[in-house]
Amino acid sequence: MPDTLSFDPTRMRFGVGQPVPRNEDPVLLRGEGRYTDDLSLPGQAWCVMVRSPYAHGVIRGIDVEEAKGMPGVLGVFTGADLAAEGYGVLRCGLPLKNRDGSPMKAPERAALPTDKVRFVGDAVAFVVAETKAQARDAAEAIMPDIDALPAVTEAAAALEPGAPVLYDTHPDNVALDFLYGDEAKVAAAFAQAAHVTTLSIRNSRIVVCAMEPRSAIGDYDPETGKYTLRLGCQGAFGMRALMAGDMLKVPNEKLRILTGNVGGSFGMKAALYPEYVCLLHAAKVLGRPVKWTDERSGSFLSDAHGRDHEIEASLALDAAGRFLAVRLKAYGNLGAYMTNVSPMMASANLTKNVQSNYTIPLIEVATKCVMTNTTPVSAYRGAGRPEGNYIMERLIEAAAAEMGLDPIEMRRINHIRPEQMPYSAASGSTYDSGEFTAVLDEALREADWDGFAARKAESAARGKLRGRGIGNFLEVTAPPQNEQGGLRFEADGTVTIITGTLDYGQGHWTPFAQVLHAQLGVPFEKIRLLQGDSDELIAGGGTGGSKSLMASGAAIMKAAGEVIEKGRAAAAHLLEAAPADIEFDPAEGRFAIAGTDRGIGIMELAAQLRAAREQPGALPEGVPDDLGVRTVFESAPSAYPNGCHIAEVEVDPETGIAHVVRYATVNDFGVIVNPLLVAGQAHGGIVQGIGQALYESVAYSEDGQLLSGSFMDYGLPRAEDVPSFGFASHAVPARTNPVGAKGCGEAGCAGSLPAVMNALVDALSEYGVRHIDMPATPERIWRAIHEGRAAA
Repeated sequence: MPDTLSFDPTRMRFGVGQPVPRNEDPVLLRGEGRYTDDLSLPGQAWCVMVRSPYAHGVIRGIDVEEAKGMPGVLGVFTGADLAAEGYGVLRCGLPLKNRDGSPMKAPERAALPTDKVRFVGDAVAFVVAETKAQARDAAEAIMPDIDALPAVTEAAAALEPGAPVLYDTHPDNVALDFLYGDEAKVAAAFAQAAHVTTLSIRNSRIVVCAMEPRSAIGDYDPETGKYTLRLGCQGAFGMRALMAGDMLKVPNEKLRILTGNVGGSFGMKAALYPEYVCLLHAAKVLGRPVKWTDERSGSFLSDAHGRDHEIEASLALDAAGRFLAVRLKAYGNLGAYMTNVSPMMASANLTKNVQSNYTIPLIEVATKCVMTNTTPVSAYRGAGRPEGNYIMERLIEAAAAEMGLDPIEMRRINHIRPEQMPYSAASGSTYDSGEFTAVLDEALREADWDGFAARKAESAARGKLRGRGIGNFLEVTAPPQNEQGGLRFEADGTVTIITGTLDYGQGHWTPFAQVLHAQLGVPFEKIRLLQGDSDELIAGGGTGGSKSLMASGAAIMKAAGEVIEKGRAAAAHLLEAAPADIEFDPAEGRFAIAGTDRGIGIMELAAQLRAAREQPGALPEGVPDDLGVRTVFESAPSAYPNGCHIAEVEVDPETGIAHVVRYATVNDFGVIVNPLLVAGQAHGGIVQGIGQALYESVAYSEDGQLLSGSFMDYGLPRAEDVPSFGFASHAVPARTNPVGAKGCGEAGCAGSLPAVMNALVDALSEYGVRHIDMPATPERIWRAIHEGRAAA
């Protein structure tokens, strides 16, 4: 495999760096996508879940007799039925440790509970019927007998003496008591600091709101004893690993995961949910496929939520504004059950990302991850990266204001410099590359920073407040996972890439094809992508952590290198030359004898080898009869995308309504394979960040009822809520992976949260507002303005 991704843009129209439109789009725009709910299998039945109306309570019984006798009902199942079958539990297996070195105490989750319900929406039974309407009618006839218990919905409240206890095994409701850093050294740094800034920050709970609700179809073959689960997820190989051994108690080869088109996930569909086990159980018992598709009201209750952290953040500085130490005391609300990654965001990921792109000698992060009577949380776009960067950028703005220093200069003097690379960060990461001050300066120019005073005056003339804010960010992306690189030369003259990552809206087919085109010269229009089939995979980390191009791109490069070696041997035989004399030109996709015009194209070579396979003995021993390969790329170290976002916000002081009116962003994503797709990823992340900053938040009542359970009560950004913004790149290739990429899928959230909120605080600063939490709703802004006026 080549050490780096090489290409000749002058000879490759579809090569690396070209803004090639997405291959996926025509099919989707014609309405020909194949999402899970589009599928119907022969003999298919329908499943509807029965969910708890209480946030906390003891299950005394579930009377299912009436439901069993209703029209079309094929079966009604409870937790007792699943327990009798001997299924395993859903568990979080992360190797996280408590501050005393003991393992994290991860409560286990049965597919359906038999003891207690722990949040509103907790599934306690399910009905299978001939039609969805019949299943729904029967489900509505089931009224679980539950003795309600007091509930707790906030992490800090769950730690109070006398708080409701969710698990007898966790009397303090704490699943993880995490500590990173040397407390004594950090305390000494704070003691000698010329200035200390402290903020209490709430990172609000988010509903993921993927366009496509979760859906799945379970099937079982009694002859082979093999289960098949069709669903939208983030990686077929990983989902099989989560389900097969621990949950179903079967070998991996006895479970096949199939995923077609997926309408968004943002981390939520990577989790293992009870519905999937229920469907496979019913399919086995009833001898027919069973389908379940959630509705939006159900997804608000049962899809894993995101974020929900409370942090007391402190920054120690010397008199010149140089950073001495950062200290975080955090609470992470895990909800009622732990998902496969839920404690990571408020602990390890928060630690890695609060460093951002600054020189910070000491970092301390103390986090309690707490169980509450709320929907479980999981990864949400960024998964600790936006949270860490948001904290750091808010601290910088507050510290600069308190010390009377320029926040831009404060960032500059604390930036890690290019000559310091590789840089060993206090957070435990080793940064390989980056030009952070140059990115900041370019963003200031893109934003017309010097022209702000005139724009502010124009807003004031209309009775509006205007503020500007900076959001620097650096993310630690690409968690280590091995990835398959499979290439198959098909009989119809196409080449299929087989990968373990999974496109759930990003558009993987196009950039993966560009990488292969650059390596082998295979005609771009002849390249296909096969994903989402666990039977085709020998490895696969799935999609998450902004790593797909780094992992699959490198795996494709490795596979292409092996194809070239096989092709060199085959071409040498056909051209009657020594393998050492065969050269390969990737721009032409052609093998040739060095110094001559005698050669053969890679596609013609594949066709000749295919023909030779049909004639036994046509090829001598040692000459490959197929160019296809299946290999595994062992994951490279993390990468560190970074950038600077600058937002301008306008506020109506009479109503508290805020709008983002200007936005500039400069990003270092390393090597960019397809700038069109990268800009789209950045724009989407920015809009989601604006949504969290100004509109989105989950609300619960004191007894755990979800108050924001529909789009009537839960705000999302609309097209009219965001300005037109471009995309500027300051690319410094990564040195940690062969592609040179750094990841881009989550960076928009990491930069937009602090940029928007810093701009808002700047706009409100004339009223003495020092900090305001997300979401900055009109009511919250109006209240801050009036409290500021009263205090003046």
